[in-house]
Amino acid sequence: MKNVGVIGGGTMGAGIAEVVAKSGSNVRVLERAEAVDAAQERIATSLARGVKAGKLSEEDSKAALDRVTVTTDIESFSDCELVVEAMPEIESLKLEYFHKLDEIVSPDAILATNTSSIPVIRLANATKHPERVLGMHFFNPVPVMNLVEIVTTLKVDPAVVEKVKTYASETLGKKTIESKDQAGFIVNALLVPYLLSAIRMYETGFASAEDIDEGMVNGCGHPMGPLRLADTVGLDVCLPIAESLYAEFSEPQYAPPVLLRRMVDAGYYGRKSGKGFYDYTKK
Repeated sequence: MKNVGVIGGGTMGAGIAEVVAKSGSNVRVLERAEAVDAAQERIATSLARGVKAGKLSEEDSKAALDRVTVTTDIESFSDCELVVEAMPEIESLKLEYFHKLDEIVSPDAILATNTSSIPVIRLANATKHPERVLGMHFFNPVPVMNLVEIVTTLKVDPAVVEKVKTYASETLGKKTIESKDQAGFIVNALLVPYLLSAIRMYETGFASAEDIDEGMVNGCGHPMGPLRLADTVGLDVCLPIAESLYAEFSEPQYAPPVLLRRMVDAGYYGRKSGKGFYDYTKK
């Protein structure tokens, strides 16, 4: 994969671009004009963090950054062999860009989505070549988390699946697992009900956020409690995943708690906004 595209330069898109650039590929990141500088800075800051932690040399960091171009021009993606969409979980927006990309890239190029909740087949059907579309679900923070879920649809070409699995494992150095195309895939289908249960427990006043988290960390050996994990994932991300799971399965454990909806309405998204179940503005 000499040239790779990433649609969206937010937290996930920037992380994907960084990992791809460090692997040796040239990366184009599509962003809105007003967000170009922020996306570039996001990638540069993360690379600098890797240098400070001793995981990356100054030379390799500079080389990786030199391979990244943040642009507003989707037409420049025409020579990309792989494009990974990492936009917000808004289906209409993703459909629009899959349709555009289908007209721009070569028929041999692979289109992937980093969606965590939208059925991949819907995005594939926005193209004339659904056999080359699949899910490539990374986890946050992408440079640190070792997993990529490869999500297969009923229409995807098995050769495309194998090519992406090989690229993710041998070039990007990620562990891959394969999931069928159903809401939540493997990880979120198991994780989100757990997070929602913790939110319901807190919502009823049964226990404090600190005690719920301490219980799971020290009683079950989890590295992070469920409420702090929800804050880290982003409550604005947890909500649409829960809604998608509930729409797909109609089972009570997937129904978003009212508190989660109200916190998202209030702009309390967790760590990214400075406030969620915890206050991250305090020093």
